[in-house]
Amino acid sequence: MTAQTIILVEDDPGLRTLIARLLQENGFLVRTAATAPEMWIALENGPAASLIVLDIMLPGTNGIDLCRQIRRTSDIPIIFISAKGSDEDRILGLELRADDFLSKPFQPRELVARARAILRRGPMTDREDARSRNEFSFNGWTVYFSRRELRSPSGAVVDLTGAEFDLLSTFISQPMRVIGRERLIELSRTRLSDSSDRSIDVLVSRLRRKLAAAGGEPPIVTIRGVGYMFSAPVVPA
Repeated sequence: MTAQTIILVEDDPGLRTLIARLLQENGFLVRTAATAPEMWIALENGPAASLIVLDIMLPGTNGIDLCRQIRRTSDIPIIFISAKGSDEDRILGLELRADDFLSKPFQPRELVARARAILRRGPMTDREDARSRNEFSFNGWTVYFSRRELRSPSGAVVDLTGAEFDLLSTFISQPMRVIGRERLIELSRTRLSDSSDRSIDVLVSRLRRKLAAAGGEPPIVTIRGVGYMFSAPVVPA
C-alpha cells in the first residue's frame, strides 16, 4: 500500500522535527513547511497530499487565512494545531471546515491517531456524494443538499454558515437516533480536542436559534450526559 502524504506546517523548528519524525515512524510521508509560501511549494511538489497539519500562529499569513485560501479550491482534510486553544479558535475552525483541532501542548501520538481516523473516512467529496444529489424535508422544512440550502415552512431561505449546514446535514442523516457529542463532531467532518466539547454545544445552540427564529420549535433534543437527537421524521422531498 502506498504511504499517504501529510503536509506539516509549523514554524517552531523543534516541534516541526518532532512531529515529522513521529508521523514518518508511523508510516506517513511528510513534507514540512514553516511559512505560507513554503506550504504552497510543498503542496505543488511530490505526491498528492492526503492531509494538512496546520499551525494557526504562523509568521506572515496565518493558518486561518491559509485555510480560507485552501478551501476555495480544495477539500483536503486539515487539522489545526494552536497554542491558543480558545473556543473562538475552535468555532472558527468549524466555520472554515477544518476536520480537527488540537491545542498545544498535545501528545504527538494523539495527532497520529486523529490523522488516521480522518484519513479512514475517505475524501470529503466521496462522503458527501450521496447527500449532495438529494432533497429532504422535516416538519415542513426542506433541505437542498445540492445548493446547501435550507428553506423554512414558509418558503424563506434560512441563512446558515457552512458549519451549521454540515451539522444539520448530520442530524438529518440520522434522525430519531441519539448521537454522542464526539460522534456528532466526527460525522460533521470536524473533531475538537476540548474534552467538554464546548464548541459543538455552541454550534448546536446557534443552529437551534436560527431554526426557532425561522419557524417554531427546533427538533434538536439534548440527551443529558450523552449528546443530541434529531426528533423529527425525515423524508425525501
